[in-house]
Amino acid sequence: MDVLAVLSMLSGGLSLFCLLALHFVSPEFHPSWRMISEYALGKYKGLLSAFFFLWGACTILSGLLLWNVVDSIWASIGVIVLFISGLGAIMGGLFDIKHPKHGLSFMLGVPTLPLATLLIGYHLLGQEGWSSYRGILLFSAHTPWISLVLMGGAMALLFSGFKKAGYPMGPDVEAPEKLPEGVIPLAGYANRLLVLCYLIWPILVAFLKMNLA
Repeated sequence: MDVLAVLSMLSGGLSLFCLLALHFVSPEFHPSWRMISEYALGKYKGLLSAFFFLWGACTILSGLLLWNVVDSIWASIGVIVLFISGLGAIMGGLFDIKHPKHGLSFMLGVPTLPLATLLIGYHLLGQEGWSSYRGILLFSAHTPWISLVLMGGAMALLFSGFKKAGYPMGPDVEAPEKLPEGVIPLAGYANRLLVLCYLIWPILVAFLKMNLA
């Protein structure tokens, strides 16, 4: 049994469990338009930190798992980028939404993973054994950047709605208790879809690696 693969899947699964639990213990943050990071403003900040730490652990463990699997420069760069993404996720647990470094955590953790999945995913397609999983590898490698684009569009739609409703925007402005009239609530769902896509990829890769061992 590949210990790294098991640990990667376990940490990823626990991360998703923590996120699911937050929806039940903090129902005041409506998932349609409130971001996951906003759970830090509630009573269960520790559970949110655990979510981020486990997310980062899952990503980094998958990188360690793949380090000796890949054998090209570009794929190796992809694994390094994967480590950076995992570091960003861990920083998300250390620096909450009110911390000045929360934005840096996002920049390290979120835009990097789609690059890593594409560099690594296409490389794995050329390796014996992995090529038999071509369809699922391609799908899982592309869903991160697709989910990122969808979240960007949903966020733009949300901010546009707030502006039209006359609600002030800015890092020091607290979110309203209720969604203003006319604002389309999709950004929260897109945020959660992104996390799901970002965690499914390392979990899937770990699962396939264990089956190929």
